[in-house]
Order: sequence, then C-alpha cells, then structure tokens
Amino acid sequence: MAVLTATFAGLTGVTSLPAAAHPGHEPAPLPADQSAFQKVTLNDRPGEPMSLAVLPDLRVLHTARTGQVRINDPRTGLNPIAADVPIYQHDEEGLQGVAIDPDFKRNGWVYLYYSPPGTTPVDDPDTPDVNEGDAPTTGTQADWDRFKGVLRLSRFKLRGNTLDLGSEQQIIDVPVDRGICCHVGGQIDFDSKGNLYLSTGDDTNPFESDGYVPLDDREGRNPAFDARRSAGNTNDLRGKLLRIRVKPGGGYTVPRGNLFAAGTPATRPEIYAMGLRNPFRFDVDPRTDRVYMADYSPDADHPDPERGPAGHGRWMVIDKPANYGWPYCVTPTIPYRDYDFATETAGPAFNCAAPVNDSRYNTGRRVLPPVQQPEVYYSYDESPLFPELETGGIGPMAGPAYDYSSRSRSRFKWPRAFDGKPLFYEWTRDYVKAFSLTHGEVTRIEDVAPDVVFDNPMDMEFGPDGALYVLEYGDGFFSENPEAQLARVDWTRGNRTPAPVVAADVVAGLAPLTVRFSSAGTADADGDALRYAWDLDADGRVDSREQNPSFTYTENGVYEATLIVTDSTGRRAWASVRIVVGNTIPVVTLTAEPAGGTFQFGDLVTFTVTVEDDAPIDCARVTVAYILGHNEHGHPLSSTAGCSGSIQTFVDTGHAGASNLRGVFVASYTDEPEGGLPPLSGSDEVVLTPTP
Repeated sequence: MAVLTATFAGLTGVTSLPAAAHPGHEPAPLPADQSAFQKVTLNDRPGEPMSLAVLPDLRVLHTARTGQVRINDPRTGLNPIAADVPIYQHDEEGLQGVAIDPDFKRNGWVYLYYSPPGTTPVDDPDTPDVNEGDAPTTGTQADWDRFKGVLRLSRFKLRGNTLDLGSEQQIIDVPVDRGICCHVGGQIDFDSKGNLYLSTGDDTNPFESDGYVPLDDREGRNPAFDARRSAGNTNDLRGKLLRIRVKPGGGYTVPRGNLFAAGTPATRPEIYAMGLRNPFRFDVDPRTDRVYMADYSPDADHPDPERGPAGHGRWMVIDKPANYGWPYCVTPTIPYRDYDFATETAGPAFNCAAPVNDSRYNTGRRVLPPVQQPEVYYSYDESPLFPELETGGIGPMAGPAYDYSSRSRSRFKWPRAFDGKPLFYEWTRDYVKAFSLTHGEVTRIEDVAPDVVFDNPMDMEFGPDGALYVLEYGDGFFSENPEAQLARVDWTRGNRTPAPVVAADVVAGLAPLTVRFSSAGTADADGDALRYAWDLDADGRVDSREQNPSFTYTENGVYEATLIVTDSTGRRAWASVRIVVGNTIPVVTLTAEPAGGTFQFGDLVTFTVTVEDDAPIDCARVTVAYILGHNEHGHPLSSTAGCSGSIQTFVDTGHAGASNLRGVFVASYTDEPEGGLPPLSGSDEVVLTPTP
C-alpha cells in the first residue's frame, strides 16, 4: 500500500515544473486587450453538429451526426445540404469527422468518417417494451456477433455544392461493437507529407465501472465493458491514432515510422499512438507536423485507494510513436489499479513502465510499450500544475496552431501574436486557451477571446483567411440545440461586421402561408447605418428592402428566407430562416411522472406523449429516451417507443455516488409527409431531480 500512497501523492504533488516556472523561456504574451475579436454566425441551424472543414474558397463543410453534410457558401450566406449520408445510429455513432484532401483544389476529395448501415439490429417500434437495437450486456459470442459493425473512412468528390455519394472510395474500416455506448473518436487530418491521421475511440461502455477503468472481461459479459480489448490492444485499431497513406484508387498503405513495423506479430502497423480513451479532437501543426491531441477522461470525480485516480483530461504533443496508457495509467507516475469484477476486489497498481494486458479478449501483445507523459493533464478541481485551466467538467479538445501569414490581405486574420500557438478548448467549461510551447513543453497558458461566448465548442479550424471557424454544440444532449451554430471568429481592424438577426412568426404550415419576418435585434457595433435586403423565396433576387417584411408562399416547398445586412463601409453579413410550406411541425407534449409522486433513481417512471400534427399520428414513430444528466453532460441509458409506457430509471455503476445527477426524458416525433417535403420533428423534455 505504500507504493499506492506515493502514487496518489503524485495527483497533487509537482511532478514537473508548472507553466509559471520557466524563467528565460517565456514566449511573447498575447495582447492584453482582445476586444477586437468578433464572432459572426454563419449557420444557426447546423443539426447536431460534429465536425467542420474550411475550403480554399472559404466555403465551410460541416457535418451532423444524423448524416447531413452542410456547406456554408459565403457568397450567398446559405447552408444547403451537400449530402445526406446513409448511416447507422446508436448512442454516439453516426456521421463524425470531415476533412479535405491536401490537394483539394485539384482533386476535390472530401473525407468522411461515418457508421454505414449494415445489418445491425435496430429498434422495432411495434415492440415498445424492448429495444432490439440494444446489444445484450450478458450472453454468448453469437449474441454479440450480431452487433459487429464498422466505422468507415471514405472519400467523396465535391462537385459544386453537392457531395457525390456515388464517387465514394472506401479507405479503411475500423471494426466496432454496436448497440452499446461509447467513444468513437473520428477526427481526420493530414501532415505535410500527405499522411492521413485518424483518431479512434476505445468503443467501450464506461457506465458500470464506478467511473474508473473498465476492465470487465467476465465470461458471459459483453466484451464492450473491457477497454483492454481495444485501447490496450496492440492488434486492434480502436483507442488509437492511426497514420496511413491513401492510395489513388482508395484503400491505403502504411508509411514507415509508426509504433509497430509491418509484419510485427500481434500488432497493427497502422497504429501511430495507442492507449487513448476518446481522442475526439487533434490537429496536425502545418509547420512542424507535430500532432496536438486531447483525450477525454473517465467520470470519477475523486481518487479511490482501491481503484485509482480521479478522471483526468489530457493534452499531448505527439512527434513520435507512443503509448499513452489507457486503461492502465494517466501518466507514467499515475497508474490505475487492477480490479476483479467477479470478486469486486482490487489488485495491484499497474506498472506504467511495462503494462500487462491479460484480458481474455486481448489479441495483441501481452506486455505493452511504456506509458508516455502527456504535456498537460487536469482533473475537476484546480490543477496545481495548470491552474489556468480553471475548474469544472472535463471535456478537453485539441485545436489548431495558428499559422500567421504576412502576405494575407484578409480583413479577418488574427494578429502575429497568436502565431504558432496551439489552441486548447474545453467543451464543458466553454472557453478557448492558447498554449505557448518551448521545446515542446507548455510554458504559458492564456485566455483567447474571453469576451466571446463559446457554447460547448465542438470543432474549430483556421481558414485560409486567418479567421477561426467554430462549431458549437449547444446545451442539450443528442439533438439539434437552439444554441448550436457554425460561426467565424474575426480579429477586426477598425470597422466591425454587422450582426443580423432573423425571426419569423411561423416557419412551417400549409399553403397559402403568410409569414411575417422580423430583423429585430440586428445591430452594428460601430453604429453604422444599415441597408436591408431580403430574398424571401430563395430565387437570388431581392424581394424586400424593408426591415420587417411579410410574404405569402403559395406553393409547397422549402424556402431559405435570407436577410443580407450591409453597413456604410460595405461590410455585410447574412442570416436566414427556413420556411417549409406544405407541412407542419409536430407539437409534442411529454408527461413523465414517478410512481410515488416524488422522484428517486430506481423509480419506474410512467410517461404519456401527445402529438398534434396535420397528418394522422403514428405512435410507433414516437420515441422516448432516458438520459442520465450529470453536471454539464448526459449519458443516454435507454429508450423506448410509443405514446405511453414506462421507463425503469437507474444510475449506472460508473455514476454511483456522483453528485448533480438528474433524470432527463426526451420525447420526439418525426412526421412522414408526402410530396417530397422534408419530415419535421418536434420534441419535449422533462427533467426530474431526485428529492433530497
């Protein structure tokens, strides 16, 4: 036990010099006054946003988990759907990352990481008491084989504003276990040599491990509860950073210099870094080819002498192949302890110098490479090493390093002071920081755009114009949230861009449909006079120059009503609202009541859903999801279908004893219109807080 005590002292003791303790090596600080930053909304209806890629002409591709690839066109301000990719959806799976080829101007290739439909079982709405799409937690190999699937990296040709799905070239499939949560990774990037990097999650359920490491390989237990089979497996592509070379006709080769040479027994040569839980965001520095990567944390909010440390988010600079330790160690000096799930007894602390993978599901080497040190790591409380990261949840995201260009004439480019500094952003803490590096070590952490509101920043990338493009997820769970948006963060020099606001008194209805539009809230920070131009029927012509016009739609269809606002210096911005004529938005009302009147986890909650729509209601299309709300995030635990029924609430073992838990119930209904009109969805949410 003396070894374990020393190990846990490392959680608060100084194991390396803090950022403030590097005399003589301080890079230039950022400007003290950052009020010149301005965030300009490009799309306030991005779906459930996942990833973005800025094109050379400043169009912006952005993906939604539900399969849509949208493209923001700065010439029109519109965000048409470039493609609707057929996908398999369950928990976090769906459409993930997007990137463009380094030679995009010549070849037009766009890369997507997504879950193809396959033959995986899905929920049958005619049996509301069971979800056939959920993989069993116990059973036989035959039970789990039905849920074997893949996450696929492919590339497609972009032709105009349309992504040609028929041009698909499949590059690599990552085998996964479907029907059970969590962690898919999914970021894509390239280095200067043309090598493609892809991050993959550990594909492991974290909810029955008390917030510590999932090592449950009991016979008859779904393998998805053991991260050793994936992240800790040298012969598995999950929980890794992969480095490959795309072949001209699809597929790939493996470059030299990865973690394992080709032909090494019990290994995969595609692996560049291993021991990762959910490396959701990384970025390759365009000058140095260093990889800046962040890895998500398990949920334990306190250390346990019998299990190991509290959860830690990590940020690392990867310039050579490495093992980063999951699920054995946070750093070389902060190990987890082995744990026998059958007897519920703790074993020894793992040896971070040579972790041993003794899982029954391990197909790779037994002894793993030594665990490497992350440059930054932090928990929920204030870090003694990195106090600038503040306190709160743990949602680390590795952003891009700014590459300043003195030749650029862009009005939006960031100043030289940010040059070479990688950005770090926090999904749960809603901020962006800049890391200054000296010889690969973080020597300064500074706020970036502290006056700009970031609402669960999901992805970000610098464009060719030197501005930062940002996707924000918003505050809800597994849905399109009102706060979600695609935006551009400019450094303004003198005059600023006006900020248009568009609203409509009705956004869907039957023809003839009269809509009253409003520009209330439109503003110009410099007080310039504004000119208004409305294209209300999306034909490219101005229909009104009033501030608050009305328009009657007589034909069924989908119309992007767009307002262009121009200030006296010629700066302009767009805002739009989608009008659907010929269909109405379902109005969903959810009632959810615990059996005893007051709520405690473990209660059976009875629900009733009513839906009002212009077409007959099909209760089989009603879904009700039970989500465990925890701090600023949520974990989907179960779902069912039907207009009435009950849901058994519970707290998974990964959150047992955690504070700030709540039961979240979300009812949704999507109609099925005729005539080629888009389906419309409505939803309602009920949050039950346990009675003290």
